[in-house]
Amino acid sequence: MNENFLVSTIDGWGIGFSDYINILKNQPLRLVSLILDLAIVVYVIVKIFKLAKDSRVMQLIKGIAFFIILAWASGVLHLDIVHSVLTAFLPSGVIALIIIFQPELRRALEQLGTNKLTNIFGIEKSIETKTREAIYMISIAVQEMAKTKTGALIVIQRDISLSDIINTGIKIDSEISPQLLVNIFVPNTPLHDGAVIIRNNKIAAAATILPLSNSNDISKDLGTRHRAAVGVSKETDAIAIVVSEESGKISIAKDGTLIADVSEDSLKRILIKNIITNRLENIDKKRIDKLKKLRKKQENKE
Repeated sequence: MNENFLVSTIDGWGIGFSDYINILKNQPLRLVSLILDLAIVVYVIVKIFKLAKDSRVMQLIKGIAFFIILAWASGVLHLDIVHSVLTAFLPSGVIALIIIFQPELRRALEQLGTNKLTNIFGIEKSIETKTREAIYMISIAVQEMAKTKTGALIVIQRDISLSDIINTGIKIDSEISPQLLVNIFVPNTPLHDGAVIIRNNKIAAAATILPLSNSNDISKDLGTRHRAAVGVSKETDAIAIVVSEESGKISIAKDGTLIADVSEDSLKRILIKNIITNRLENIDKKRIDKLKKLRKKQENKE
């Protein structure tokens, strides 16, 4: 029975395919189901290859493909002994693969109950969700540096580009993580002197040079980081976060104004309001203005 496993399977596929063609001739609407069926299969295969890239699973896929081609070729060339040996391993081979790749399979099953499943099907998080997560990670890093009195300066780009400032430092283009941000500002490390620029929810660059503010409103007790934070927030719409290495206090600079001694909750609230809430409100206002203009045009035509 095992010797004719592939042959019987292929024959079954052939009969099923011819029957399906006859059904399509008699019922043209079934063509929609066929297209949807093929699209799902192709999509799943492409996703599997993307997930398997640069992992042990890719080696598994190559091995399975080689095994199937070899079994098919041995049947075509009538290499009966080789064909019998290869097809005999098919039922037990599936069980062996499940045992060998148990960690990968377990990880995939664990994702079924989490939001990570959306990544499998290519459903990306909204910009608002990504921005909110980035704010939380920045807040965690800032709080950690405040506890250890590690001096830091983090600038978050909004609408006005900070490309010129980014070019003055070391480009990183990395995902945001509290560990990476804290590590950048460790004293006496190559990147600790200067500002980190956050752009599009990523760490764009480190050790950048910011314009200093000459405002007399800033206390003389504040150092270069605070003046740089006020300077960049005055010349652009960026928001700058400063951690004092003397006191460990957190300050926020926006619109050329410095808000000193900010708590953790206040930090999150200010960032969410100015980066997410205000932007969404501006988008809604623009949409409303467009609708009003369209209505006026329609009224004028009437």
